[in-house]
Parts: sequence; C-alpha cells; structure tokens
Amino acid sequence: MFQILLFIAVLAATGWFAAKGYGRVWRNIHLGKAEKTEGNAAERWQNVLLVAFGQRKMFKNWLPAVLHLFIYVAFVITQIELIEILVDGLTGNHRFFAPYLGGVYTFVISFIEILSVLAFVATVAFLARRNLLQVPRFRKPELNGWPALDANLILLGEIILIIGIFSMNGADQVLQARGVEHYGPTGAFAVSSLLGPGLFAGLSDGTLIAVERFGWWLHIFTVFGFLCYLPYSKHLHILLAFPNTWYARLSPKGEIANMPDVQKEVRIMMGLEQPDPNAPNDLPEFGANDVFSLSWKNLLQAYSCTECGRCTAACPANITGKKLSPRKVMMDVRDRAEEVGAAIASGAQTREYYSDGKSLFDYISPEELHACTTCNACVEACPVLINPLDIIVQLRRYEILTLSAGPTDWLPLFNAIENNGAAWAMSEEREGWRNQF
Repeated sequence: MFQILLFIAVLAATGWFAAKGYGRVWRNIHLGKAEKTEGNAAERWQNVLLVAFGQRKMFKNWLPAVLHLFIYVAFVITQIELIEILVDGLTGNHRFFAPYLGGVYTFVISFIEILSVLAFVATVAFLARRNLLQVPRFRKPELNGWPALDANLILLGEIILIIGIFSMNGADQVLQARGVEHYGPTGAFAVSSLLGPGLFAGLSDGTLIAVERFGWWLHIFTVFGFLCYLPYSKHLHILLAFPNTWYARLSPKGEIANMPDVQKEVRIMMGLEQPDPNAPNDLPEFGANDVFSLSWKNLLQAYSCTECGRCTAACPANITGKKLSPRKVMMDVRDRAEEVGAAIASGAQTREYYSDGKSLFDYISPEELHACTTCNACVEACPVLINPLDIIVQLRRYEILTLSAGPTDWLPLFNAIENNGAAWAMSEEREGWRNQF
C-alpha cells in the first residue's frame, strides 16, 4: 500500500511539473501573430506519416538515420511496458498483462529488450559522435554550453532507462525461476533470460526483490523526469515534430510569400486597382523584428528544432566561413520567445505594451541576415520541415523596408529598381529598345 501511495504522489507531482512546462511552451508559441492553415489535409497527413513518423528525410544520411531509428522505435514500443508499469504502480498487480496474453506477452517484452540493446548501441555511438569524433556540425559556436550539455543529458538518460529495464526484467526472470510469490511465470525474455542469471544468480531472494524494485523505480523515475525535462530541452521535437510537419508550408520551397501592402501599391501604380481614400496615412511595418510580428508557426518551428545542424551543414554561406547558421537563427528565436514569455508571465510586461528595448536583431546580427543567399538548402535539409529562410526573409524585409537600413552595396540595386524598374542603372527607359524596331 505504501508503494501505491508513493507512486500516486510521484505521478501527481510529475503531472503538475509537466503541465507547467508544456503550458509555458504553449504560451510562448502563441506570442506570434495568427496565420491561417490552408492546403490539402491529405498532403499534411502524408507529411506527418512519412516525415515525422517515418523519418523519411533522416535517411539522406543513412548511418545516423539507422542509429536514430533504433532509439526512436525503442522509445515508441517501450511505452507498452510503461503502461504495465503504470498499472503496477496504481494497483500493485505485477506483470498484469502476462496471464491474459501468454506467449504474445513474452514476444512483446522480448522485442522491447532487443530494441533496448540496439538503442544502447546507438546511444553510445551518438555520445561518441558528439564528444569524441569531432563531427563538424556538432562543434559550432551556438552549441557551446547548455545545448551541448542538454544533448548529452538525454543520451545519458537513455542509458539509465535501459539499466532500469534490464535490472527489473533480469531480477524478475531469476525470481520466476525460483518460484517466489508475486513473480508469476511469463516465459523467457530474449535478453533478460540470459542476463539475469548471469548477473543475479548468486543473490538472495530479498536482494533480488530489491534489485527488481530498484530497476522498476529507476525506469519510472527516468520516464517521469524525461516528461518534466522535455519542455526545457531541444528534445521537445519528439512531440512537436508531429504538429510541425502538419502545419509546414505546402507551397514550393522556392516560393517566397508576397507582402499584401506592397502588392496593393504595385497594382495601384499599374492602374489595376484604385487607391482607397479612407486608407490610413501611416506606413505599415514590413517584415518582422520580434516574436510578436512572426507567425505562431514560426515559433512552433523554433521549438521543434532538433539542433541537429543539418541546415547549417548544408548552408553555402556557413560552408564558406560566413557567420550565418540557420540552426542558430532558430535557437535565437526560441531564446527570445523564452525571454519575452518569462517577462510577461512575471507581470513585468504585458503583451499589448511589451517593451524591453530589445528585439530579434539583438540576437541575430545583420551580418548573419545579409549572408543568406535564399537558396533553400537549409529548408531542404531539415528532417522535420522547419523553414529558417522564412524568418530570415522577414527580418531582412523589416531591416530594409521599415528601418531603411541594409548593406551599402545593395543600395544601388534598390535605387535602380525604384528609378528604372530594372536591376541595372540605365539612361534610357526600360522598354526603350522596342522603339528601335
């Protein structure tokens, strides 16, 4: 009874902390402005199934993709055993499903154990890739400090989770063989039937029960800790990859959204539309300069970022030594959303009148924005359909059209387009050549 009460208390505390963390993320994402979701629902579901569930874009680099698949599938399938652990914690019924499923139960747990071994191999490989092999995309400045620690903590958590599973199952197998009460037969598990007797055969029944309970509690504490930790980690993409792929843009990657106010002025200039006499005289703001003027979908993408660095590794500007890193842009947007959200939550600021003297330009420098060639390499590389280019373009529009700033070597181009309707400064009208024929 004490264990049940303790489990309920831990479960309640986990629910409270997790709800607080996920609520913060929800609030911060909705700091962005509204944006309609249009397009074919079938195509959106296809993105969810193939990209989020199927990991399709991961397999452009097969080795890390296979290793990631081991961890991903193990994580998903292990939830079956987690359900049983929850039933055990709430009712005290150990191996609740075993009598009802028989051999199917043995097969499922054995499959989970095999996946756990593969996940362990993948986890060790990922730790080596991040800390020993000096993979270039994991050595960028934006990963210094917390981002690097965050990635390692989750990988170490995976190892702890696997230790919990095999401690629990291994001791359980030995207790079953001895006929100890409360440990009914489940059949031989693929890994624990060998690992358990090899490690625990010399232990007394009481010590074995302690080892089994240790593994049980270690597993559930790791899972609960993981749930509470996710809202503060880049591994939130485990959950947000699914809505992010659903809401991802369906238009061609090379298509950049038009600005309605500019379109309207052009149509008026061409005589295709009459000016509105009641229109306000104030000039609109173009582009975005902070999280409030980005779309909530842009902020969802920032929180969905896996920080894998495939976008930065594919960026031609970054490859040639320029400062631009699309991954850093997404991380900066998320950091700014965190800063703004915390200020609003504390009561120091309100959303309607927010002003702290800062903006996204304090995180992302003009040098980074100007280096972008709008080639869409980062968009193509992202395994969860994030679009850093959209944010870069919106920030550049604000800088150039609203702040009237920008690189001095771009100004002749802008002046030529404004005065001559072409990218080149010409002494004659753009269509003057037609008069010669």
